[in-house]
This record gives sequence, structure tokens and C-alpha cells, in this order.
Amino acid sequence: METIFRNLYRIDRSNFFSAKAIFVKLVYRYDIDSITALTLRMLFAIPFFAWIAFRSKNTKTSVNLTKKDWGLIFILGFLGFYLASLFDFIGLEYISAGLERLTLFVYPTIVLIIGSFLFKRKIKKAEMFAIFLTYSGILVAFIGDIQTEGPNATKGVLFVLASAISYSLYLVGSESLIPKLGSVRFTSYLMLISGLIVLIHFFIVRNPKNLIQPPNVYLYGLALGILTTVIPAYLTTEGIRMIGSGRAAIIGSTGPISTILLAWIFLEEPITSSGIAGTILVLTGVLWIGRKKTDLKND
Repeated sequence: METIFRNLYRIDRSNFFSAKAIFVKLVYRYDIDSITALTLRMLFAIPFFAWIAFRSKNTKTSVNLTKKDWGLIFILGFLGFYLASLFDFIGLEYISAGLERLTLFVYPTIVLIIGSFLFKRKIKKAEMFAIFLTYSGILVAFIGDIQTEGPNATKGVLFVLASAISYSLYLVGSESLIPKLGSVRFTSYLMLISGLIVLIHFFIVRNPKNLIQPPNVYLYGLALGILTTVIPAYLTTEGIRMIGSGRAAIIGSTGPISTILLAWIFLEEPITSSGIAGTILVLTGVLWIGRKKTDLKND
């Protein structure tokens, strides 16, 4: 039963994340910038996180948090959801949804590299080759994207890579707190903190009138808040609790493929030969690393 849940977790979480870039791109069609789009996302998500946090705090299993715990929660919220989301949304202003999803998909390789430094684990030759395949795939897909998106595609890819690094740091750092707090309470606190940081950022740099938008924008914001924030956030944390950050990072391979198909259907983004080739290389590299981790755990 647990194996079935793990597989469902990977597929469902992957598909929820796949839709995020689509909704962001649809919001951008209304001449809305990244921080405003991110703020709309969090405005719809925060009430759900607040309600769930309140419910989880009053359970018998809740524990008191130390100042060190709160400090770590703040750092993880800043890195994993505020900074990672901001970089991701900025990157989507410059590159296609397909390339964005493909670039984010490399974060298991980043988790592997971070783990090698923190835990003094040597990266094997097979893993190094998988990393080479993964980033070669990004390069191939990028070459195709730069022809359609223009020279700013470089800026977009760099922002999304920064997002992947921030998210990887969150994945590695969250393993110690989740068993103590529980996945639900941990996620709720983390998302509330990151949501408040987003709101503070917005009100410092933007006019509140920017939040007055057409009804369609609010519908997209609602979808961003619930379908691509609340639901996958809890799925991610529960996945880390069950299988650890390394294996949780190896999400279902349907993710990038789903984004490419959804972008083709709803955004009319072309499916190019370079995009297909890049996707195959990235999926091969990431899933190779995932297989190696599974083999090590089973030994």
C-alpha cells in the first residue's frame, strides 16, 4: 500500500506542478509582472494554510518550538517558497513554460551535489554522467527556446536555475524538522511565513491598486493558490517524510511532458525537435540518479 501511495504522490504532485507555469503564463497575458502574480497566488493560498495551521496546533501531538526551530522554519520558508517562487516567476517572463519545467526538473541533481558537500558523500562516475546528461538536455532545449523567445532566454534560464537551487536547499534542510512537527504543521507554518514575505515585498515595491484585475486573473490566481500551491506543498512535505529529500526529489517523469503538452494546448507553444531531445536527455539523467538512489537504499 505504501508503494502505491508513493507512486501516486509522485504522479499527482508532478502534474499539479506542471500546471503552475501554464497559469502563470496566462496571468502574464494581462500585462501583470512576476511579483504581482506571485502575490495573487499567495493571497488565495494563505487562508487555507492559516486554517490548517490553526487546526494542527490544537492537536494532542503538537510540540512546542524553540527559537532555533523558528529560525530554521523562517530560513526554509524564505529559501524554499519565497525565493524559489520569485525566481521561478521572474524566469517565466523570459522563457517558455516547457523550458521552465524542464529546468526546474534538474533539482534532484542539485540535491545530490548539496548532499555530497554536507554529508561528505563522493559522487560516483555513473552519477556524474547522469548529471552531464541532465544539463546537456537543458542546453539542447535552451538552444531551441532562444530561437523563439529571443536573447532574454538566457536570463530566464538563470533565474529558474536559481529557483531550483533555492528549492533544493529547502528539501535538504527540511528533513530534520518534519519528523518533529509533522508534515502538515511544518508545511502550514512554512507557507504562512513565505506568504507574509511575499506580501511585504509586494507592498514595498508595488501599488496595492495593481491587485485590481479582471475576473479571469482572479480565477487563474485561485488555481495558482490552490491547485499549484496548497495541494502540492503538502504532497511534497509528506513525500519527504516518507522517503527522504533525495528520493522525493525524483518526481514522476510525467511532469515535464505534461507541461510541454499543456503549453502546446493552452499557450500554443510549439513542440520542437530540440525541446523533445532536451526532455529525453534531462529525464534520462534525473531518473538514472533516482534509480541509483533506490538501488543504494535496497542494498
